[in-house]
Amino acid sequence: MTSSSFKHSGRGDNEEEFVDVLEELMRSGDLGHAFRTFSPSPYDGGPPCSAADLPKAVLESQYLRYVVQEVATEKGLSLEEVREEASVILEEMSQKLQMGFIRLMGYILSKVFKRILTGIYVNTEGLNALKQAVQEGPVIVLPNHRSYLDFLVISYVMFTYDIPVPVIAAGMDLSKMKVVGKIISRSGAFFIRRTIGSDKLYWAVLSEYVKTIVKKGFAPLEFYVEGLRSRSLKSLMPKFGMMHMVLEPFFKGEVYDIKLVPISISYDRVMEESLLAQELLGIPKPKESTMGLLKARKVLQEDYGTMHVNFGRPMSVRHLCQGKINRSQYNLIPRDLPQKPSGEVQACVSWLAYLMVRTQEEGALISPWSLMACLLLQTPLLTEDGLPWHQLAEKTLWLRRLVLDFGGHLNWPGKVRDQDVMSSAAALHHSLVRLQAGRVYLVQEEEDKREDPSRPEDDVIKAAVPMLMLASYRNQCLHIFVRPALLAIAIHVTKTVQRDKLFAFFCFLRDLFGNEFIFIPRESSQDFEEACFLLRKCGAVHTSEQEVTVSNVGLEVLSFLQDLLQPFIDSYQVMVGYLCKDGIHVISEKQFLPAARKLATKLILSGELHTYEALSSDMQKNVFSALRRLETLTKLNA
Repeated sequence: MTSSSFKHSGRGDNEEEFVDVLEELMRSGDLGHAFRTFSPSPYDGGPPCSAADLPKAVLESQYLRYVVQEVATEKGLSLEEVREEASVILEEMSQKLQMGFIRLMGYILSKVFKRILTGIYVNTEGLNALKQAVQEGPVIVLPNHRSYLDFLVISYVMFTYDIPVPVIAAGMDLSKMKVVGKIISRSGAFFIRRTIGSDKLYWAVLSEYVKTIVKKGFAPLEFYVEGLRSRSLKSLMPKFGMMHMVLEPFFKGEVYDIKLVPISISYDRVMEESLLAQELLGIPKPKESTMGLLKARKVLQEDYGTMHVNFGRPMSVRHLCQGKINRSQYNLIPRDLPQKPSGEVQACVSWLAYLMVRTQEEGALISPWSLMACLLLQTPLLTEDGLPWHQLAEKTLWLRRLVLDFGGHLNWPGKVRDQDVMSSAAALHHSLVRLQAGRVYLVQEEEDKREDPSRPEDDVIKAAVPMLMLASYRNQCLHIFVRPALLAIAIHVTKTVQRDKLFAFFCFLRDLFGNEFIFIPRESSQDFEEACFLLRKCGAVHTSEQEVTVSNVGLEVLSFLQDLLQPFIDSYQVMVGYLCKDGIHVISEKQFLPAARKLATKLILSGELHTYEALSSDMQKNVFSALRRLETLTKLNA
């Protein structure tokens, strides 16, 4: 494929080359791309398996037969009745991958992508490594999840590069969409219920279906290790259920190895930016439907800049698990029988899941707008007074240098004037900011033309929408700064230079914010050492075996890092303060969320709270979960 390419600003000699998929599409045309010769190299590990063969293999498996027998006994039903129920579940769940629908989807997506994006950049080295891995054994494709486009773009790129398209774990809501649900199913999606609970038969069918795909090497299997789309655009804590399902064939010795491929999808501008902010403020998400999709056609009239899809190197589970797990425990029980994973296995699955999300973060490309959002959020009265453009531009270039010092990857065009790069970024986000008389102002929705005056609480919610949108773009680069920022806060709060005391406070903050940011379990020492290294590298601190001291030039960096996490600290203080109020001894999460939002609104109106992020339901849920994890809150059995 011949197309334009560029190298991202980043880690010196190891820069990746990215090529623009859309440029080739401009030459071949939409129909030419959809009906191109598709000849992927097949999996070498066994005979070909069709989409129709999978359900049959699942229903005939010894594992499912055993569970069917158990369920029939427990419920007092006949074996035939339970088998029929399993067949219905499988029919509802199964993908029906067909090449014709892949081509149809490719044609539709070509139209959409050319309309809303100026480029889809992919790294060819990562794609070549993936193509090789798919021939050698089972492959699990693990993209991050920030937009509905994530669901489609991986298959589109793999089709374009002659790599077998993946089967994709998707929410059942998508299957209910008329026409679209059928197209998605025939393009490789299999559908999972949002809530499964303790339905033993459903779990068994799902687990055996996933494991059969892996064991037979039917196709690469794609799922979101975070489980859900991130409404705040920062990484979510991983879910372990699907990860355990795909790894179990390796643990049981049914496959020699499995390759995990973390993928980092980065957006200049996210299509659902306003919708996500509204969801965080408690405004219900629209139900997914074909009509809803058609009504959203105005989205196709907007410019969303570029998308970068960074395919990570395939990572061998066999290699990663060496010394972490003793697989001989699986020899004690027949493979076909259900087996509860040991603590060792659960710890290994958890570690791998966190490692995948952390690797996704490290592969993300940071846009100029993400840096600008960091700085705009630290500007008071942005709606009324604005910020001088020259000041924002100067500080953004300073921040760019800091990101590079910290080893981040930047999507910063190399052959364009810096001022033009930043101006273009601001223009792309015209729904959020406007430039007027040399100053940058935050855009707010126009006042509704109605006779009734709005309540102050309504005004707070309206003002919060653009602030949470801005925060979401800041969140895209937080993973680069969070470790040195925690150390900066520890230095500021403890007023000490003693390394052991700073480490203790660093660990306290790391535990407290364990639901906000991705920290690999049991690696607090490594995180602290990384924080020290990065602050030393940029000249902010000097370190020795016993001390960490601030340098003469370090105050600017440390002040920025403290301010970066201040909204999180303020929000946590408000919500912990609410829970510590007299008279509150027992509370449910359902009661806590509206009560916390009401208190935060009151404090914003009184001028005591200066961040709108305390209104975010994700922030509130993270506080609740963190306090339960730290056993400050204890769950009571009903």
